[in-house]
Amino acid sequence: MADLDAFPATLEGGVVAIGNFDGVHRGHRAVLDIALSIAREAGAPAYALTFEPHPRSVFNPDRPVFRLTPAEMKARVLAATGLNGVVSLPFTREFAGIEAEAFVHDILRGRLKIRHAVTGYDFHFGRARRGTPEFLEEAGRTDGFGVTIVSPENDEAGAAVSSTRIRAALAEGDIVLANALLGYRWSVEAEVRHGDKRGRDLGYPTANLALPPETGLAHGIYAVRAKVDGRWVDGVASFGRRPTFDNGAPLFEVHLFDFSGDLYGKRVRVMLAAYLRLEAHFDSIAALIEQMDRDSAEARAALASLVPLGSVDLAVNGAASGGGDGDGDTGA
Repeated sequence: MADLDAFPATLEGGVVAIGNFDGVHRGHRAVLDIALSIAREAGAPAYALTFEPHPRSVFNPDRPVFRLTPAEMKARVLAATGLNGVVSLPFTREFAGIEAEAFVHDILRGRLKIRHAVTGYDFHFGRARRGTPEFLEEAGRTDGFGVTIVSPENDEAGAAVSSTRIRAALAEGDIVLANALLGYRWSVEAEVRHGDKRGRDLGYPTANLALPPETGLAHGIYAVRAKVDGRWVDGVASFGRRPTFDNGAPLFEVHLFDFSGDLYGKRVRVMLAAYLRLEAHFDSIAALIEQMDRDSAEARAALASLVPLGSVDLAVNGAASGGGDGDGDTGA
């Protein structure tokens, strides 16, 4: 992912897909696919122009948005779509205050020298959001570049695919729907930190990951695969407050099957495959362990039947989604 100062000359005169692209979901990929198609016909490069951090977190810092794909993950998924590059602009209040004309003249034409711009129907830019899709089309006619505005992408039930809808599905524990709308299996990534070591005493040692406080994932138990030192390992995870013990701050705890090793301080990516049950309080440790045994068996069964959700899922998650390659995977 490059910025304007490091914009490669090989992308000049290219076809640019513009948007925030949080999630890089099926609706976003309708925009990206059209950009790729136009670029192929023109013999030009295709790339994405995106913004970091998320505008909603800039304007409402006390209520940061639940990110589906933080910057690194967003770049990873965008690369999996076949684009020639990704350019990220720093989003600040000052940047949001530039005039729409300046965004077009100084950035799109002056710095990027675009041939064609592709955006979604709801993309706005510039001060007071004056840069509407219609504004961009008129600017293209005036400045000599093509513009394509893409209509909403609907799922098989006829409902629009959106980042808001995916966040709502994750909040309800509907991993199947969230993954279907994304077109790949969703994951979290964080550094493994020291915990209270309680899992060891239960026979279920865990890797503990503190997710951002704005993470809107449903509390409960999940079937997962974790990427550890370049390979994927099956496991079961709990996200929540541990009501049987301390009912504390939410923590993502992953137990990896048939694994031994020191993960402290390592960054681990965990792909969510299935939601198994709600978080619950148990009256005894014995009852908790019995349930953890059942959870593990159910997670193993769910993970045994995974198949890739499509080409992007295969490129992003590879062996984790049942494929053989992708993302440097060596299998579990």
